[in-house]
Amino acid sequence: MLAPEPFFEPRGTPFSEYHRIKALGELGVQIDLVTYPIGQDVDLPNLRIYRCVKPPFVRRVAIGPSLVKVLLDLSLATTAIRLARPGRYAAIHSHEEAGALGVWLARRLRIPHLYDMHSSLPQQLTSFGYSRSRLIRQIFERSERAMIAGSQVVITICQELQDTVVAIGAGERAILIENVMGGDVDDADVSVPVREHWGIMASTPVVLYTGTFEAYQGLELLYGAAAQLKRTHPAARILIVGGDAEQVAAARVTAERDALPLVFAGRRPAHEIPSFVTASDILVSPRIAGTNTPLKIYSYLRSGRPIIATNLRTHTQVLEPGTAVLVAPDPSALAEAVGRLIDEPAERKRLATAAAALAARKYSRASYLERTREAYARLLGAGTLPDRASAATGSATAGSVTSP
Repeated sequence: MLAPEPFFEPRGTPFSEYHRIKALGELGVQIDLVTYPIGQDVDLPNLRIYRCVKPPFVRRVAIGPSLVKVLLDLSLATTAIRLARPGRYAAIHSHEEAGALGVWLARRLRIPHLYDMHSSLPQQLTSFGYSRSRLIRQIFERSERAMIAGSQVVITICQELQDTVVAIGAGERAILIENVMGGDVDDADVSVPVREHWGIMASTPVVLYTGTFEAYQGLELLYGAAAQLKRTHPAARILIVGGDAEQVAAARVTAERDALPLVFAGRRPAHEIPSFVTASDILVSPRIAGTNTPLKIYSYLRSGRPIIATNLRTHTQVLEPGTAVLVAPDPSALAEAVGRLIDEPAERKRLATAAAALAARKYSRASYLERTREAYARLLGAGTLPDRASAATGSATAGSVTSP
């Protein structure tokens, strides 16, 4: 498996990779994961981690396209090529842009390839404001088509990506597996005293945002809503979890200057996030761009808390009417929705109940495992997955990390 991300870090694609690996391990698949030299080790059955060599001066990896990722991808390719010996692997499973390398390696070894499509590569150029070059966009478009064309199976993580693959003409090889586990982790901790630690009274209405500080996440929209809530619901607080230290520091300066009712918790370990959800009254996703469904939406559905989200494809391909409050991407609309739910506890309870029912009906862990099994049955052939008893005696060491 090729994962061109810092694995593990508590953010989108690494979360998705974590749960994909966990499910495959439970199904008896033994995985050699080739990934970046940055990230925390995880302990998962049937997994060995091979980290590529770290280029000089590289300390972190920003989300989205970058020159740093190019250097790391070259290093990852070197490690993958060294490992990929004939007869050693049954298949190659590639995430994101590593699909290009994966297709080439699979052809070289004459084994099948699975492309795990977490996003549209051309769309990333727009979402992250990386480049407006028509040439670069054409390169990304052709690369994406080549990765899809060269794969025996394509996993998509939302309906929009599934539609993209169908439009390219590869719908019969695509299988939609939503990231139903979201940002959940095995060692979830609900005992962190969130309100006490951040000085929030038990009676204070708390609106929670969790995620990165990238522009497409819509934090400016949330800040604008906070300015209006300061007038209409002065007791309310918006608790923001996530962001790099520099991003949080800059946002805190703005919030203090404008006296906004914002509380910044910074980036927290994944296992603490359930405590923040438990301490909140309302969950928000103010995303303003992109079409991928935020992973947190699936966790939010199961949380017992009501959801407010922007009325955009990124949310509406999962959130059904009556399971969340969907608003225009406008500060006033967001502020009005938050204020209304603060004032109507019965409506909060109704929405949370409807959301949980949707999660149980369409986004269960059982369905995730079954679709993962189906993807690998297509990749390797029906009946080729080992049963769980033989998986338990497999040769891969749980959570081992190897330097190539």
